[in-house]
Amino acid sequence: QLFREMADSRFERDTITYNAAVRAFEKSLQWVQALQLFCEMADSHVERNLITYNAAVSACEKGEQWLQALQLFREMANNH
Repeated sequence: QLFREMADSRFERDTITYNAAVRAFEKSLQWVQALQLFCEMADSHVERNLITYNAAVSACEKGEQWLQALQLFREMANNH
């Protein structure tokens, strides 16, 4: 909720803020929300770095989404 409200305020949603939000979802075992933000980054033209990919892969692992985690890992390897 707070992260969504940032879009309407003076705070810029950049790689760092997205990474923090993806990591928070990963830590709270909310892999779907973590991946939604991960995908939103691309749609918003925000760079996804190794930290972003690591958090997204970890979220998938914790959610037992092995194929999605492997796909993200391959994407990360190809892009970084």
